[in-house]
Amino acid sequence: MGSPVILLWGSLVLAPVTIIVRYVLHAGDVPLFVLAAAALVPLAWLIGEATEHAGEHTGPGIGGFLNASFGNAPELIIALFAVADGLPNVVRGSLTGSVVSNILLVLGVAMIAGGDAVERLDRRSLLMQLGLVFVAVLAFLMPAVPGRHGDPERHSLAVLTIPVAILLLALYGVMTVDNLRRHRAAHASAPGEEAWSLRRALFTLSVATLLTALVSEILVHSLKGFGESAGLSQFFISTVIVAIVGNAAEHGGAIVIALRGKMRLATEIAVTSSAQVALLVVPAVALLSFAVGPALPLSFRPIELVGMGAGAAFVAFVIRDGRSRRWEGFLLVGVYVAFVIWVALAGDR
Repeated sequence: MGSPVILLWGSLVLAPVTIIVRYVLHAGDVPLFVLAAAALVPLAWLIGEATEHAGEHTGPGIGGFLNASFGNAPELIIALFAVADGLPNVVRGSLTGSVVSNILLVLGVAMIAGGDAVERLDRRSLLMQLGLVFVAVLAFLMPAVPGRHGDPERHSLAVLTIPVAILLLALYGVMTVDNLRRHRAAHASAPGEEAWSLRRALFTLSVATLLTALVSEILVHSLKGFGESAGLSQFFISTVIVAIVGNAAEHGGAIVIALRGKMRLATEIAVTSSAQVALLVVPAVALLSFAVGPALPLSFRPIELVGMGAGAAFVAFVIRDGRSRRWEGFLLVGVYVAFVIWVALAGDR
């Protein structure tokens, strides 16, 4: 067991500490937000680990269902709590940030870590995933364009969002089997690991998801106070900080695999994770918002649509030759930094 894994196991103590600090010590929003954000990182990793180990016993079919259901659990849970708290801009910002950070920041850092790789990338698969992100952005235009005029949170836009969400989920269903088998192969290729028992994997998954829900609630409730104290807009916090925290498992996994020299797999994880958020998490949150209320329209701002669409197009241009080069990784990270600065300047809606 490597030192990063030991560190992740040890940092799981942050989850109960966060809960105690919130409900026993009644700490302020700033320490609560910092603690909750830090606690979600190892929880996201643990959910990913438990899901992969469960898939070893259930086969690719049920294992794929578990991956689809729990692999993006942190982002989904955070978004639903933000919906219930009446923070639609935070929801859309965090989802936008998840898509953009995966294809620019994570992919870029992975390419830097992997260096000038000899191994060719799966160009066809990567371009397909990026194409799906672009298709999702085009679908988001349906509620986003009328959302530019009048109240962007009006119920009629939420109703207009329903067919868009169903379309994207159907498209995700078509691509799921192949991608989830790829994730299963990724776990199988990790050296020196033995699968947990199914009972242990499912128990760990249940506990980690429950703790993620509790910590996510604390994170969302403290977000506004943290933003005011830090002088940051809610849009910046959700699009940059919350998005990176919610995607911690994919972020860390892709970079570690890149350090092992497996660039083909590392790039697949980063880009596929982005497509999963766009085609699974975003429409799922939109549909589930009708149950937790208020209903969430996918009325993204122009900066969000441009960030996702232009990010996907730029990455497609960079990897078009099927090669991974360190300088291209620095270029992608630089573009992400520019996006972060744009988000900081844009402020709240």
